[in-house]
Amino acid sequence: MSENSIKLHYEIPGNDLAIAGEASSAVKKKLSQLGVDPGLIKKTAVAMYEAEINAVIHANGGAADIEIDREKIKVKIQDQGPGIPDIDLAMQEGFSTASDNIREMGFGAGMGLPNMKRYADRLEIITEVNKGTTIIITVFINQQ
Repeated sequence: MSENSIKLHYEIPGNDLAIAGEASSAVKKKLSQLGVDPGLIKKTAVAMYEAEINAVIHANGGAADIEIDREKIKVKIQDQGPGIPDIDLAMQEGFSTASDNIREMGFGAGMGLPNMKRYADRLEIITEVNKGTTIIITVFINQQ
């Protein structure tokens, strides 16, 4: 990769699970083209997918901004949804505020935030009730 960072931007449509995950798929493809280690691609893609799906299900969409450089992959997903009233509760595996309709489609199992934490090297959650949420996922490229 070059010394300069690569910046990507994707709009995340709301309430359309048929196309949800397209941004994380595009980032996965780009990382592969750049020759990033497959294990790091998987970590990035899984964490980003979870954040993307949460924006679709809970916040009527949002935006994803990705920055890739020699040291890290940084994914920032922002929405203007309802926010997360209790982050500690939301981080518990199995906790979900998804509707029954969403659960019937196979989503909303309450693993989104726990999986983001599991796959990200660094996870930041900035949220305000009735204002929205920003998720920042960092995966480090050169960890020795």
